[in-house]
Amino acid sequence: MALFETDGQYPHPDHIERIAKYKRMEKIFDGKLYEVYERATDLLKNTPHAEQLKNLYIAVNLADIIVTKPADLIVGEVPQFDTDEPDDSEVEKALNRIVEENDLVKQIHEAVIGAGIRGDAWFKVRYGYDQDFASLEEIGLPVPDDAEMMPIIETVPAEYVFPELARGSNKKFSAINIAWVEWVKEGEKEVPYLNVERHLPGYIVYKRFRVYEAGVDTRFGVEIQLYRIGEEVPTGREEDIEETGTTYFLVHHFPYKTKDSDWAGIGGLEKLESVLAAINDRLVQIDYILWKHSDPTAYGPSLDEEGNRSAASWGGRYIVVSKEDPTPGYMTWNAQLDGAFKELDYLLGIVYQLSETPQWLFGTTISQDKGGTGTSHTDSVAIKLRMMPILSKVKRIRTHLDRAIRDAIYTAMQVENFANEGVEGFEPYEPKYPTVKWKDGVPRDEKELAQIMQIRTGNKPTLDVHSAIKILDEVDDARASEIIRRIDEDEQRTLGTVDPSIFNRDEEVSANEGGGN
Repeated sequence: MALFETDGQYPHPDHIERIAKYKRMEKIFDGKLYEVYERATDLLKNTPHAEQLKNLYIAVNLADIIVTKPADLIVGEVPQFDTDEPDDSEVEKALNRIVEENDLVKQIHEAVIGAGIRGDAWFKVRYGYDQDFASLEEIGLPVPDDAEMMPIIETVPAEYVFPELARGSNKKFSAINIAWVEWVKEGEKEVPYLNVERHLPGYIVYKRFRVYEAGVDTRFGVEIQLYRIGEEVPTGREEDIEETGTTYFLVHHFPYKTKDSDWAGIGGLEKLESVLAAINDRLVQIDYILWKHSDPTAYGPSLDEEGNRSAASWGGRYIVVSKEDPTPGYMTWNAQLDGAFKELDYLLGIVYQLSETPQWLFGTTISQDKGGTGTSHTDSVAIKLRMMPILSKVKRIRTHLDRAIRDAIYTAMQVENFANEGVEGFEPYEPKYPTVKWKDGVPRDEKELAQIMQIRTGNKPTLDVHSAIKILDEVDDARASEIIRRIDEDEQRTLGTVDPSIFNRDEEVSANEGGGN
């Protein structure tokens, strides 16, 4: 039975906790931790310090750099996509076209960040226009003549995706729903509708429902708007069941990290929620103490007797004491600042340890004795050994990403061939499952690598010109071939060509001259 039908609920009750986690992690990544946790303010809400703490609240966005760094390492050096077919083959050309037109490298970077925040990312494949021409159709204008349909790979917000598990499995899907609420203006008010794409192997079923607001769920720390699903209404499409031309789903899951008992991914922030909250609370406390110390209350004799009240009017509070009282001074208290800084240092160390990220990887350190600065190693082997935790993390992320991206490209090829079956001018090709050659993002010592290859091959060449250009310039096959053609033209123009037969003519002339004597 489908997840979304009349009299049901959106979001589905089984997915509310997952969606709430997404929203909490998004706020933490955006630096809005105060919207999720205000522990220090809550603890002191009935004291005079509450309003001051609220004004001094600091949100340090450690989550941003922790999640972004693995994405930088994965695609900082552009990966190579290949089908192991000749460069001029139709399937290789199609691969290069799909990667280039969909700006796939940028999408991978964004998906890795998104999966690091939420734990899940999704790639959807479709065949259609890259641009949305709905606005033209609304005012009666035609789609431009030069607009071409193409296979499109795009990311889908994880909170819109609702998988249906196969019977007896915690990992495999029998269907994948993409469902979201759309507000449509009808007269003077906006009315919500639920759009549903139910992806099945080989088909997509489209449905649309009228929905009604049904309260807010706040059980998991954020507000989740609930809707009651009402009557089904027309989708506005020509066909509500679309054949895809492939036996695979057109929606591909990329989890950040998984376990064998659940399909949902584990993000890079959810294990750090409480630690990040504690860090921000500690910073607020330190900031509050320093503010209090910057303008402490003073005590001493009355200043009115000397007519010099203005001398203290710019300062903090002043307590008048008599001559028999202690010597004038400032009121201070032992605020345990050293202990607060030590705890902050310890909490930062926990964050970097749990995130498998050396602190020096960001170019500097802000806590003492947390792995050094990372500048004492210069050769690539030593650097990789120092970066082993983050590189292991990147490889783990890449294990899931590699499958999702390759599946998406392969199904995009299948969809393109199916959509253009019998279309004049289209050159059909046999889709082939691609490979992706990933790089670890660590700078390579090219001289060291060349010396190793030289030793292992006995001074023999190990790389053709075409492959060398692809690797060094990070270009596809077509661009590499064009560069080689230009190089050949330059050599021909500067050096020219020599017809070998001219040497034979010289020999003939010499022979004839000798015979004449």
